[in-house]
Amino acid sequence: MHTADTAAADWNQCRVTLPAPHNWLILDLTAQQPDAWAQLVAEEHFTAEVPIDWRAAFAEDVLWYWRVAKRQQALCAALHTPPDSGVVAFYSVRELSIPSESLRLDALRAEAERAEGPYFRPPDITEVELPLGAALRVHRLEPTDPDSGSGSVLEGVAHYILPRAHSTALECRLLWRVIGLGEELAKVADELATSVRLT
Repeated sequence: MHTADTAAADWNQCRVTLPAPHNWLILDLTAQQPDAWAQLVAEEHFTAEVPIDWRAAFAEDVLWYWRVAKRQQALCAALHTPPDSGVVAFYSVRELSIPSESLRLDALRAEAERAEGPYFRPPDITEVELPLGAALRVHRLEPTDPDSGSGSVLEGVAHYILPRAHSTALECRLLWRVIGLGEELAKVADELATSVRLT
């Protein structure tokens, strides 16, 4: 998946290679009628035997994630959703608005360490080297609703990348709620981050 041209940047496109593309739905962030677009992809996603209320619920989920991506001004976004399945995970790439003097890994780490929870455990923060440049990898577990007693857990891996050839910072983040898939999806997040290119 890739972005449209970005006039203000010193690069035109952000490209991400999706593993097993048939398991991913790329969100069309240029859609002028997102409700109709979400309905269409829901119809195409399921076989004829799937009940209509499942399709409607899937369309609502797709639209919700589409709105999140638009609100975050994502460069690109996709849903991990195998055929005849609901949404497993949400992936997005966005450019961060950071002063040039803060485009350093230690500044990103300080910001990540200051981030307020609540978290179920301290974030796992490591420095990694990606093809695009140096990055901070942050793995978190947090409640979906901090004020609720439901115990629902949101897990995610974010890579904050400082591209060596460009004066910017990117956040590449995979989020999921499915218990038991943490190790597998964390590897997917690493694979996605490794594939990111600015051209």
